[in-house]
Amino acid sequence: MFEKLLVANRGEIALRIQRACRELGIRAVMVYSEADKDARYVQLADEAICIGPAQSSASYLNMNALITAAEATGAQAIHPGYGFLSENALFAERVIEAGLVFVGPKAETIRLMGDKVSAKQTMLAAGVPCVPGSRDALPDDAGEIRHQAEQIGFPVIIKAAGGGGGRGMRIVRTQDELESAVSMTRAEAQRAFGNPAVYMEKYLQKPRHVEIQVLSDAHGNAVWLGERDCSMQRRHQKVLEEAPAPRIDRALIAKVGERCARACSDMGYLGAGTFEFLFENDEFFFIEMNTRVQVEHPVTELITGVDIVREQIRIASGERLSFRQEDVRFSGHAIECRINAEDPTKFVPSPGCITTWMMPGGPGVRVDSHAYAGYVVPPYYDSMVAKLIVHDTTRAQAIERMKSALAETLIKGIQTNVPLHLEILADKSFAAGDFSIHYLESYLRGDH
Repeated sequence: MFEKLLVANRGEIALRIQRACRELGIRAVMVYSEADKDARYVQLADEAICIGPAQSSASYLNMNALITAAEATGAQAIHPGYGFLSENALFAERVIEAGLVFVGPKAETIRLMGDKVSAKQTMLAAGVPCVPGSRDALPDDAGEIRHQAEQIGFPVIIKAAGGGGGRGMRIVRTQDELESAVSMTRAEAQRAFGNPAVYMEKYLQKPRHVEIQVLSDAHGNAVWLGERDCSMQRRHQKVLEEAPAPRIDRALIAKVGERCARACSDMGYLGAGTFEFLFENDEFFFIEMNTRVQVEHPVTELITGVDIVREQIRIASGERLSFRQEDVRFSGHAIECRINAEDPTKFVPSPGCITTWMMPGGPGVRVDSHAYAGYVVPPYYDSMVAKLIVHDTTRAQAIERMKSALAETLIKGIQTNVPLHLEILADKSFAAGDFSIHYLESYLRGDH
C-alpha cells in the first residue's frame, strides 16, 4: 500500500479521497489553487501545496504542476478524481513516466474508451448491447453516408468520436438535413476535441439513462455493482441519480452487468469504471464508458456497502478486490441530489460567501461536501457545493426521506437548486418512475 498519495482535484471529491486515504493509513497530499486555499480539505490536510492561480488551465489542468507537486512531496501515486485530467490519457502516461502510480486505468484503455467508435467496437466484441449504427467513423463519401442512414432508419444522431458531456451531437430527422449535419458536427468535433471523426447511431426517442458500475483489478477479477438511473438531466448534465433503477427487470440488469464485467476482464481494465447505457423498450444500448469514479458513486456505495474509492486505491496499489461477485448484496434504495450554487429557475451560477450552512442528518442520510458557513464559493469551477444522499428500504421511503432531508437543508448567502429538487420529488411521474432523459427539460418548459 502507498505511504503517500497526491489528490489531483478539488471540491467534494478531493475530501472524499482524503477520507479514504486516512482510513487506509495513507498520507494525502492536497493540491489547491489560490481560489481554494480555504477549502475544508486543505485545512484538514496532512500536507497541502498550492499549484497555481484560480484558472483551471493554470492549476488543476496543469500536468507539470501536479507531477512536480507529487515529486516534491514524495507522493507515490496520484488520484485524479473526476473531471479535470481524470480521463486524460496523456496525463496518465506522464504520471507513469515520472515513476508514479496513476489511480485509474492504463493510458491505452483510457484512449480506447475515450474514442466512442473504438469503445463501441470493443463492446460489440464483448457482447455488450449497443445502439444500432455505424461500426466505424463515417466516410467522406456522401452516398455511403446516406446509405448508412437509410439502413439505420431516421431519426439518426451524428456524434463526435472524441466527444462527451453532450457536445458534438446533432439529431437528423430527414435525408435533406444529413449532409450539412455531418459537416457541422465534424467541424465542431475538430474545434472541441481535436478529432473530426464522427459516427452515426439510431436516435432513441424517449430513453432513460442507466449506468452500470464496475471494479476490476490487475489479477483478472472484475465485478459489477448494480445500476444507477441518471435520467433526470438538464442540458446533458445530471441533476438527480438513484439506485437501483426503477421498473427494470433484475434478470436483465444481471445479464448486462455480467457482460460489462466480462468486457473489463477482456480489455484488462484497472480500477473503477462506469458503462453508460440508454434504456428503451426493455433494451439496453451502450453509449460510452467513463474510466474514472463518478459523481454519483455514493448511491451505489449505499445499496452495496462497497467503498468504491477505497477499492480504487487498493487496486492501484496492486491488491486484489476485497470481495467477489457472489459477495455483492443489494439492499434498499438510494437517491442523490446534486446541490448546486445556482438560481433554481434560471440556472445562472451563484458564487459568493455562504453565510448559513445547515445540513440534514438522521438515519440513512449522507452529505458529501467541502463547503461550510463562511466558505466562499469561487466563480471559476463547477457550481456543485454538496451531494445529499439518502438510503431507505424502498424507493417510496427513500423519496420521503430525501424530501425530509432537503427540508432540513438551510443554505444562505448564495442561491441553490434545493427548490428544484423538492419539485422533482413531488412530481407524480417521478414518483411512478415514468420518465426519460428528456423529462426534466420538458417539465421546466411547462409541458407537464
